[in-house]
Amino acid sequence: PNLRPNVTRSLVLLPGFMCDAELWRDMVPDLEQLGSLLYGNVYQDHTLEGMARRVLAEAPERFVLVGFSMGGFVARVLTLMAPERVTGVAFIASSAREYSEAERERRRAGALPGDRPKKASPGVALGLHPDRETDPLLLDRLRSMQRRLGPEVRARQSALIRKDGYTDLESIACPSLVVACRQDRLRTLAETERMAKHLPCAHFEVIEECGHMAPLEKPHELAVVLASWIVESNL
Repeated sequence: PNLRPNVTRSLVLLPGFMCDAELWRDMVPDLEQLGSLLYGNVYQDHTLEGMARRVLAEAPERFVLVGFSMGGFVARVLTLMAPERVTGVAFIASSAREYSEAERERRRAGALPGDRPKKASPGVALGLHPDRETDPLLLDRLRSMQRRLGPEVRARQSALIRKDGYTDLESIACPSLVVACRQDRLRTLAETERMAKHLPCAHFEVIEECGHMAPLEKPHELAVVLASWIVESNL
């Protein structure tokens, strides 16, 4: 894709559970070629709607929205809340499935993205590809983000009510991108692909040899997918 810098396009990035700007660090050189970057604030609200309103208040008038994992849930709500402001929306390793009680309990207990239950090995993150699940650098980046955000943010994000939203996706008329990761053990390929089937103007991509944490594991490959979609959709 044509990666000449675009000074007028804006990208709003929404991270996953207990992730901050560090999530996108390795993607920044590529993403800055696409436009200006804004890191959405998903840390001060207890609801998806509250998060969406706060991001909108800080965002430019028109922008491309990129939601990773939990951020994809916020992106869905935000796009429906202000469709005239979102030129296109990308959902990365996300879902529109309602959370089970067991998943809510794990969040309330403060589990890291992809951590095994406490009784299993503490040095393993299921959010990573099996070949990288014990990678000390990636594990440290995951844990550093959690330490920086702290228990109050964890409590707020854990309290989110995630109702089934597949039908809501049918009302999103702008161009959309859905990215699944082949070795994602937190999101099934089927539930992510189902998002694309419900979105009227969707493009679906699969990143190979990648676990759930695509921005950390395959930053350049993910950036290329985003760039191709943005250029081809004329966003």
